[in-house]
Amino acid sequence: MNGRTDWAAHIVLGLGVLLFVLPVWLVFAASTQDAGAIGRGELSLIPDLTNFSAYVTVLRDGAPGVAPVGRMLLVSAAMAIGIAFGKIIISVLSAYAVTFFRFPFRMLCFWTIFITLMLPVEVRIIPTYAVMADFGLINTYAGLTVPLIASATATLLFRQVFLAVPDELVEAARMDGAGPLRFLRDILLPVSGANIAALFVILFVYGWNQYLWPLLVATDQRLDTMVIGIVKMVGADTATQWNQVMATAVLALLPPVTIVLLMQRWFVKGLTEGDK
Repeated sequence: MNGRTDWAAHIVLGLGVLLFVLPVWLVFAASTQDAGAIGRGELSLIPDLTNFSAYVTVLRDGAPGVAPVGRMLLVSAAMAIGIAFGKIIISVLSAYAVTFFRFPFRMLCFWTIFITLMLPVEVRIIPTYAVMADFGLINTYAGLTVPLIASATATLLFRQVFLAVPDELVEAARMDGAGPLRFLRDILLPVSGANIAALFVILFVYGWNQYLWPLLVATDQRLDTMVIGIVKMVGADTATQWNQVMATAVLALLPPVTIVLLMQRWFVKGLTEGDK
């Protein structure tokens, strides 16, 4: 019975892998083929490994009305890293404050942060845009990242981790003369290392895939992200060069996939040991 169960599980797993890998394989195969053939529906499942001209073109020159992909990669990476680190720093500090400090309306502050989980970005995007415009941050890197660096979810997760710290450890640190910053640096951050790594992966991918906010706040072509660039390439007035679009899509996949693979062990550890 166990053998049959294992085979069934492996079959389901194999089908799941095929379901996710096949579209990526089609994108890669299309990126190495002629745009005209793709437009006629003559897409081959076998990539032409001698033809990577589309990659050279989009990296060096870009497409009509679109910045070179090399620049868009840098903009997307800077935005994703800024959002990930910003969310983690602010969430750690806010969770630390509501967990270990006693001040008036402490829980009110926490529940105010928590309630923002019920407000999606689309609900507050117009007032957020107005604030960015008043501060002159339209078409700036700060405008791309600052409105997205607060995270109620990350604050809640770090608060749960901090609540699991034994009171004896807190008292021992206090008796040892550790101040608030030293206690945070030497005890809480090492304890939260796996959670920070897991959140970094999630938040990096979140920042990398942003579309609506960069579309509104960055009208300058020099601040186009990878997602915005792909949309512009598909919606161009000229005939869509599908091989270049597919090459750009493949390049857009590489940074988040690399981050996930490099931090996979920490990512899994952070998700499975978060309550320990």
